Amino acid sequence: MSARPVFVLDASVGVKWFKPESGRERALELQARAVAGEVSLVAPVHFVHEVLSVVARHYAPRDIVPAWQRITASDIAILPLTDEIVAEAANQCEVLGCSFYDGLAPACALLLGATLASADERAHGAYPGVHLVT
Repeated sequence: MSARPVFVLDASVGVKWFKPESGRERALELQARAVAGEVSLVAPVHFVHEVLSVVARHYAPRDIVPAWQRITASDIAILPLTDEIVAEAANQCEVLGCSFYDGLAPACALLLGATLASADERAHGAYPGVHLVT
């Protein structure tokens, strides 16, 4: 039996789980595949903070807890910051010309040998093999 494909999520993908915008169907499909055990999802620690902040801003603070429950039901492995991740994220800032927080998901993908999933083509379009969810 082969290992499940691993996708490292940028927060732009998680936001699409909650906001009706372009690429939402593809983002929800990736989430459903994770729940079904077809793929594994990983995200840097700031993923949760960013997504829940968007939920609070776009909807209401009372929607944060249900959104959190939906995120945790997706069985996402959340990676804490480590020296290695920070160093690689700094490198990705230079390589991709993006901000530090936009460099975190590509850094995790590179270090894990996983596929980066992002809806942010400006920040991640140049990342090799990126799975754009747009």
